[in-house]
Amino acid sequence: MYCRECGQKLTLRFCENEGLIPYCGTCQAYMFPQFPIAVSMVVTNRAQDKILLAKHAEDEDFILFAGYIKKGENAEKTIPREIKEELGLDVVKAKYMSSRYHAKKDVLMLNFIVVIEEKEIKLNEEIAEARWCTPEEAVALIRKGTTAEFFLNNAVRELKKKI
Repeated sequence: MYCRECGQKLTLRFCENEGLIPYCGTCQAYMFPQFPIAVSMVVTNRAQDKILLAKHAEDEDFILFAGYIKKGENAEKTIPREIKEELGLDVVKAKYMSSRYHAKKDVLMLNFIVVIEEKEIKLNEEIAEARWCTPEEAVALIRKGTTAEFFLNNAVRELKKKI
């Protein structure tokens, strides 16, 4: 690990109430780890009885829609931007559900249930397929043992309270 300010090699040093934290001797500062933040979206129709899953061009499995939060942007701005980019649709509303660290990509994922307008979907080049499913079908299709499955199962429990 190297200092993001000066490039000096970091050492681990004890920090009161924090434990061992990377420390830069040159800057004389603790360098708390930073990692990207992204949104994960369980996309539903207005009736919230269907869930839209995505299949990326380079992948065989169905996953949830997701996108990185850009510098200076918040999650509330990322959601409609990503939905517009990937589906060509507008967001009606979004509800925060939970968060989870996703080690595979070293990213903190913030999960939302997102209601979109029900119009023609216009997929961008990232998405090979988008499929409307019942909640049960979505659970059966989603990649097992993943952060997406964890978020989807939480969302399905929440949606069933309304249906």
